[in-house]
Amino acid sequence: MTKKRKILVTSALPYSNGPIHIGHIAGAYLPADIFVRYHRLKGDDVVFICGADEHGVPITIAARKRGITPQQLVDEYYVLNRDSFAGLGIKFDNFSRTSLPIHHATSQEFFLKMHRDGKLVSKESKQFYDEEHKMFLADRYVQGTCPHCGNTNARGDQCEKCGSWLDPLSLINPRSVISGTVPVVKSTTHWYLPMARFQKDLEEWLATKKDWKDNVMNYCGGWFKEGLGDRAITRDLEWGIPVPLPDSEGKVLYVWFDAPIGYISATKEWAEKIGEPERWKDYWKNPECELIHFIGKDNIVFHAIFFPAVLMAQDGYNLPSQIPANEFLNLEGRKLSTSRDYAVWVPDYLKSFAPDILRYTLAANLPENKDADFSWKTLQRCNNDELANILGNFINRTVTFLGKYFDGKVPENVKLSAEDEAVIDEMRLGLQETGDLIDHYKNRQAVGRAMDMARAANRYYDAMEPWKLRKEDMERCGAVMYTCARIIRALNTVFHPFIPFFADSLFDMMNFPGKLTDAEWDDAWKEEVAGITIKEPRILFSKLEDKDIAPELERLAKAVERMEKEEAAEKKAADEYAKSASEKAASVPSAPEGVITIEELGKVILKVGRILEAENVPKADKLLKLKVDLGGETRQILAGIALYYKPEEVVGKNVIVVCNLPFRKLRGFESQGMLLCACTDDKVTLLTTEKTDVAPGTPIQ
Repeated sequence: MTKKRKILVTSALPYSNGPIHIGHIAGAYLPADIFVRYHRLKGDDVVFICGADEHGVPITIAARKRGITPQQLVDEYYVLNRDSFAGLGIKFDNFSRTSLPIHHATSQEFFLKMHRDGKLVSKESKQFYDEEHKMFLADRYVQGTCPHCGNTNARGDQCEKCGSWLDPLSLINPRSVISGTVPVVKSTTHWYLPMARFQKDLEEWLATKKDWKDNVMNYCGGWFKEGLGDRAITRDLEWGIPVPLPDSEGKVLYVWFDAPIGYISATKEWAEKIGEPERWKDYWKNPECELIHFIGKDNIVFHAIFFPAVLMAQDGYNLPSQIPANEFLNLEGRKLSTSRDYAVWVPDYLKSFAPDILRYTLAANLPENKDADFSWKTLQRCNNDELANILGNFINRTVTFLGKYFDGKVPENVKLSAEDEAVIDEMRLGLQETGDLIDHYKNRQAVGRAMDMARAANRYYDAMEPWKLRKEDMERCGAVMYTCARIIRALNTVFHPFIPFFADSLFDMMNFPGKLTDAEWDDAWKEEVAGITIKEPRILFSKLEDKDIAPELERLAKAVERMEKEEAAEKKAADEYAKSASEKAASVPSAPEGVITIEELGKVILKVGRILEAENVPKADKLLKLKVDLGGETRQILAGIALYYKPEEVVGKNVIVVCNLPFRKLRGFESQGMLLCACTDDKVTLLTTEKTDVAPGTPIQ
């Protein structure tokens, strides 16, 4: 007998700043639900955990725009998203919230242990401050002009136009999102997790994951190649989990730190709900339990690098066994845009269409290895051509024939032929292969294999011609219809993970004994059905007409029209900005040769760096290999100063680093930046900030 598995499955905690859309479902929730439903039918011990991520700047911004409190906002979206998941059949064992006391306490316990154990460092940094509202501004509370592309509405963390990751202090003409005023720069102190201390252990751990997806391993490899730097785990905000230390008023735990801990607090809450408060440890601290995170690719770094580092800093927690990250889902050939209402929102979908149609369509088109596309025509085709014409057709033919010629009762005491045995064996093999594909996170192939079973059923029905047999050989006809009922029982199980509402309805209509989940996955093909009296037959899938999806296509067309107008306006503004900058540069009298504009200068990102380590480069008389602290990260830089400075002379110096140059290989080592120096014919002098107390990472403007 196969040993039963113990599995804890999590799906990424959705932000409570808006409704769930199909991109979310395809990324982290439907694949997880399919996996969990399959393993429950296998008889495995599986717990499915999720919850609402109710902290973070996007939530405070959304609440401020609507004139309500963050708590009111998250309360609203918690209910809406919980009901959306339930409406699609996403069945969690617990859907928790990060605003609950149990989560606050768990996150603070994690922080305090790391603080007591010396795993955190405290550092001062520069941050924008809104003097009108007397508050520090987190990255998304600042907007300005991107120093790379000139986008005048770049956020403080990222420019959506060119995709560049930004430091808020690098923005040109910054403004506060709260007041619209120009913020000032002030010093603030935060706690950081020095990720470099964990890099070796993380690399060794990930090296054992031979069966993980390429997107996860490649993404992590890129981070390791750059070198992990210090990662802030606190922020200056009013909304969030308070930092549990004296003199830390107004500081909360950074959402990236507390959100993954929500998996643990949600499991604790589940254990309390079932009356076994210590049982959570059997899933988080039991080496026999597998921990599987279902996420979208934008969450890879948090689940494969940062959260494992946090777990390593605790005592005895399991690290992830698998992280099956999916790529992105596009809509009608375009990227989804929630800000421009170019999405299919789950609450709206459920008002007009059956959940199983969406589940099946997404399962058949999941972005498992590359970005995929959803279209309403594809949904219509999947419903009409596959669910209705293949799966529904076989079931309808069978139950209608049984009702008409066998009084709705499955024949008993039949003698099976070789053809009957062969198709039943096809069901056995189909269950086995479909299950194996689900277990290896290949749901597109899995749902295709399940539909192949329905195709085989139709071929069998056509080949046996029961409509002829009832006139010529009623005994043989009975054996065929008994076999068809056995096939339906197998199809009932194999489609349950993908379209559970259909499976439940079919099980009820067929009047199968017990519960659908009574039979384990591998045994469904041999479940006895003889003598069962079928209930009144009903249509399980109705066709979708063009008129049914026309309103959705019209809504998206209008959204595209709006987006194209907005994109044209943005391009016009950017062109005018560039023209204005060019005219200003041209108007400078007697400009020296090689003059650049202030905007071009703004593209150069300069920061204060502190040299932590220095050593000579073998067989390179001019080069020193330096390890430089840039505040939020540590970089390796090769500098041509070895003829003028000994390694011990530069350690501890605060230098000026050009941060956004392409990385280069020098003498086999990667150089990840450049130092500014004053150069004469016979001397190179490092430019430093020795006379001022400036923290590493401080931008120079």
